[in-house]
Order: sequence, then C-alpha cells, then structure tokens
Amino acid sequence: MSRRNARKNPARPQRRAGTAAPAVTADAPCPCGRTAAYGECCGRFHTGATTAPTAELLMRSRYSAFVVRDEAYLLRTWAPETRPGDIDFDPSLRWTGLEIRDTADGTAFHQAGTVTFLARYTQGGEPGSLHERSRFRRHEGVWVYVDGEFLEGA
Repeated sequence: MSRRNARKNPARPQRRAGTAAPAVTADAPCPCGRTAAYGECCGRFHTGATTAPTAELLMRSRYSAFVVRDEAYLLRTWAPETRPGDIDFDPSLRWTGLEIRDTADGTAFHQAGTVTFLARYTQGGEPGSLHERSRFRRHEGVWVYVDGEFLEGA
C-alpha cells in the first residue's frame, strides 16, 4: 500500500495521540485472509523470524502490518528509494479484508513482480476500499514494496 495523503488514500491516514494497535494474538486468524493463525502466517514475517518468499506473501504481510500498525515492519519492507520517513495511523480506520485479484511474477524465480488487490476498510464508521496494483522487487535478496498504482472500481 502506498503513502499518499489520507484524504485521497486511507493507506496513509493521520496519526492521533494515543493510537493503540488493534489486538491480534498469535492464535487469532491472520488478517491477510489465509486460513493459518496470525503467528504462523504473517506474524512470523513481522517478528523477523523469516522473510516473505514471494511478492504475494509480502503483500499479505504488509496488509496485516497495516492492520496491527507495525510501522517497523512496513518501513523495513519498503524499497529504500520510495520509503517514507514514518507511517501515520488513523485510529478511526480499521482494515476489514484483503482480496488478492491478480499476481504477475514475484515468485522465488523472479526479481520483480506485481500484486493487484482490493483492501476493504471502515473509516469513521463509513466503508471504503483501496484497489491497487503494487510493484515489488528484490532488494539485497528479499522482497520489498516499491510503489503502487491506484485503480478505479472495486
């Protein structure tokens, strides 16, 4: 997900004092939508126990990092040339679901790939969605998010 202004894109909402991350335990369902528990799915990438082996798994883990507000992971998995200085989280925004629409390349045999997804959210009680085609590449042997193109329609 990208770093545009919150009024145009909820992926970069404004920070408010005392923002607490939503509680997601290791045994809870993973926010990325896969059937594994968070600790066995995206949580293992967030802790640094291992790195995402594909662009799609990195996309899923970055979505989950937005859900749990893991700024360190998001910054660590962002390409250096496009990485922001920090990430702001809006306490009124809740990510509610991820749907992977398409992937191109991005496997262990590639150096680059794209993932097209639809991420649903509520902000201030109003539903919304973010439809993006994200670009990923390998940096020093690991997958990183480069940037994304916003797409129209859900």
